[in-house]
Amino acid sequence: MKAEKNAMPEIETLPDGYRLTELGPLPTHWRVVRLGEVMYPDRTKMSHKDYRGDFPIIEKIPFDTGKVVLRATNRTNTDLYVPGKQAVLVCSKINLHQGAISLLTQRVAATTHYEFYALKDWADAEYLWWFLRTSLFRFLFDQDIRFRGFKKEANYKFIQNIVIPLPPLAEQRAIAHVLRTVQRAQEASERVIAALRELKKSLMRHLFTCGPVPVEAQGIVPLQQTELGPLPAHWQVVRLGEIVNLRTGAVLPSEVPNARYVGLEHIDPSEVTIRQFGYAVDTKSAKAVFRTGDVLYGKLRPYLDKAALAEWDGVCSTDILVLVPQKAEPWFVAYLMHSPHVLQYAVATTTGVNHPRTSWKAISQALIPLPPLPEQREIARILQAVDRRIAAEEAYRAAAQELFRSLLRELMSGRRRLPVDCVGATRWVAHPEPSHGGQTP
Repeated sequence: MKAEKNAMPEIETLPDGYRLTELGPLPTHWRVVRLGEVMYPDRTKMSHKDYRGDFPIIEKIPFDTGKVVLRATNRTNTDLYVPGKQAVLVCSKINLHQGAISLLTQRVAATTHYEFYALKDWADAEYLWWFLRTSLFRFLFDQDIRFRGFKKEANYKFIQNIVIPLPPLAEQRAIAHVLRTVQRAQEASERVIAALRELKKSLMRHLFTCGPVPVEAQGIVPLQQTELGPLPAHWQVVRLGEIVNLRTGAVLPSEVPNARYVGLEHIDPSEVTIRQFGYAVDTKSAKAVFRTGDVLYGKLRPYLDKAALAEWDGVCSTDILVLVPQKAEPWFVAYLMHSPHVLQYAVATTTGVNHPRTSWKAISQALIPLPPLPEQREIARILQAVDRRIAAEEAYRAAAQELFRSLLRELMSGRRRLPVDCVGATRWVAHPEPSHGGQTP
């Protein structure tokens, strides 16, 4: 979570419905309050000797999710905190400003590195959770450190005077609802992607064993016993070197400075499409040459499962083998390089400890199943269809992530307002300022 350079932009003319505050322009009905006015510590200290495992203990709060990771027992002799009945937030004292804050959904215990907080009536827990995870809060936190000096722990005494923008309660809840909705869409997309990847794995096992036939029909496919196990009777078992050749030859980057460059870092594990690349001019030492239709296979650490079909000419790292399909469909070969037949053989033939590699001499001897060309093309077509579906879902997830980041930034700073019907029919009324003692108005 990096602080935004323009977290609080200065403008000469305020738009209608905004006023200038110490935090910059904010909607008229928003207030500027101190954290100590909206939340307060709510916990009881417990000796580790008295802990009987009644509650799970917080292991950590990851910055990216803000969801607690729990463990069952106390592994140290550290004293614990147990939240009070009203505590709704738990924060890491050390990493609060980096997003280590979570909503409480159950009774837990935590070491003294964490702080439990309850909220006043005019603050919504989910809204505050979102806000304390924004770059705007990080900016405010860093500003406070500049004036008051570095603190090892962001305990309550340190953070209670940090000022934050606070919308009316109805708008807080509406903002939290919108962010929650977008986040759930993003999480749903991630589940779909995971399910599609599992489907692809199952399909590959089926297609490279039974061919492009429906799963329910695999029992009626005539089989033969082979070195690779049962395979369709009309398939062959050959060595990889019988259907592809190794392309040799290298060039210096200075000879082809504008050529696209592919390193191992540009090939995604288990994927057959190259989605990123560099340029030869930015590299050093000799590079291997590849052509459209070649299959690029990562021989360094082959367990990373990196192989992809080149859809344009370029150069690549010498840790990549350039394979030229001769008696097989190129897309079929690209998927075949991810099959257990090749992957397991490549891993078994690696040499070296710090930089384990396989070699063309080794993997060229791998036994592989070889269907007729029409079936190779159909197998590749089926797997490509799944890959296109995964790519579409990944694009949707990326769009949802960008929308979420934009909404989180703009809604929390008041730059973007929600429609009144989204907030609710209740008229927005500015809350009276609470006393610094924190009494509910």
